Amino acid sequence: MPRVTVVIPAYNEGDDVIPVLARIGEAVALPAEMLVVVDSEDDSTIPAVERAQQADPRVRWVLNTYGRGPANAIKFGIAAAAAPVVVVTMADGCDDPSQIDSLTRLVERGVVVAAASRYARSGQQVGGPWIKGTLSRLAGLTLHYGARVGTRDATNSYKAYAKSFVEDVGIESDQGFEIGIELVAKARRYRQPVAEIPTIWLDRAFGASNFKLMKWLPQYLRWYRFAFGPRLALPQK
Repeated sequence: MPRVTVVIPAYNEGDDVIPVLARIGEAVALPAEMLVVVDSEDDSTIPAVERAQQADPRVRWVLNTYGRGPANAIKFGIAAAAAPVVVVTMADGCDDPSQIDSLTRLVERGVVVAAASRYARSGQQVGGPWIKGTLSRLAGLTLHYGARVGTRDATNSYKAYAKSFVEDVGIESDQGFEIGIELVAKARRYRQPVAEIPTIWLDRAFGASNFKLMKWLPQYLRWYRFAFGPRLALPQK
C-alpha cells in the first residue's frame, strides 16, 4: 500500500515527460504510486509513460473520464489514488520533486493541506510571465495575512492533500488549476490545519505552457473571495 499517490496531469507532453518522471522517481523514497492523468487515449504522453514504466513500475497512466481539462484530470487522479495522501505536481518539471516526501509527512502529521510555497522565506520563483507571478504573489500574501489561510502561496498547484479531507469537502473546480486555492480556502472555512514549506519554482525549460490566465481568472477570484467567509461545519459522514 503506497503512503503517497503522486498525481501528474498531462497534456501532449510527449517524451519531455520522461526526465520529469525520472526525477520524481529518484526523489521519492516513501512507498508511492505515480499516476499520469491524460484526457484521451491518443495523448502523446502515453507512449512516453509506458517507456518510463519499464524503468519504474510505480509509474502508470490513467484515463480521465470526468471531462477534459486540468481540473477534471486532478479530480480524477485524486479519486483514483490508492494512498491516503495525494501530492499534485506538474508534468512540466517546474516543481521540486525532492519535497514530495516532506509534504507527505506534513499531512501524515495532521494537516489537511501541505503547500510548497514560492513566497515563504527562502522560497523563490524563477522565470514565468510577470503578470501571472505578480497576481499570484498578491493573492497569496493577502490571503495569508488577511484570511489567515496558513500558506503564502494558495495559488500554487504543488500541494499535498489528505484524501479524506478532499472526500469530505469535495472539489467544485472544473476548468483550470484553481483546485489549489479552492482546497486552501475550504480548509480555512472549515478550520482545518494548513502548513507550508518553501520551494523554488523554475519555469519550464521545454514545450509551451497550457496555463490560460484570463480564461481561468474568474474561478481564482471566486475562491479568493470564498476564503474570507465565515466558519463552516464539516459535512457529516
